Amino acid sequence: MMRGALALLLGMEADIEVVAQVAAGDEIVAAALAHRPDVALLDIELPGLSGLDAAAELRERVPGCRVLILTTFGRPGYLRRAMEAGAAGFLVKDGPVEELAGAVRRVLAGETVVDPALAAAALSAGPSPLTGRECDVLRASADGATVADIAATLHLSESTVRNYLSAAIGKTGTRNRAEALRAARQRGWV
Repeated sequence: MMRGALALLLGMEADIEVVAQVAAGDEIVAAALAHRPDVALLDIELPGLSGLDAAAELRERVPGCRVLILTTFGRPGYLRRAMEAGAAGFLVKDGPVEELAGAVRRVLAGETVVDPALAAAALSAGPSPLTGRECDVLRASADGATVADIAATLHLSESTVRNYLSAAIGKTGTRNRAEALRAARQRGWV
């Protein structure tokens, strides 16, 4: 419903044409290759591939397409990850609707558009203390995966998985891996 409403609103702008809508993250790149949009408007949390992963893939496979992230997850860690993935903009959904079309135009013109309050929060929050591998291990630990499961999935030894989990728990200031994953997600680190 939200995707359709946004497409309708943007389509009412005289200089904006909505060329495609997809329901899942793993459909984004194929749609962009087929329709060659100037700007892709993505959310972070999507079925299949995340919007952040899709943004990185678009940067490689459809370099002429600029990415604007529009999400309810206005967290400094997500902003940082979106910019690292090549996004040209990052807005929070609770902003005024009138600003969205303007943001699309600005991104198309080559500007970087970031929600000002989120930008300030991201600057004060600093970078994630977690390494890429610690993030991988935390993500793999979701849904109650055992250390053996995580090790098999990531092609690591069980002792290495335990070390990464211990480091992540320490860096997040939590008591266990479930709390570490929750804290890292709340901060936008994973």
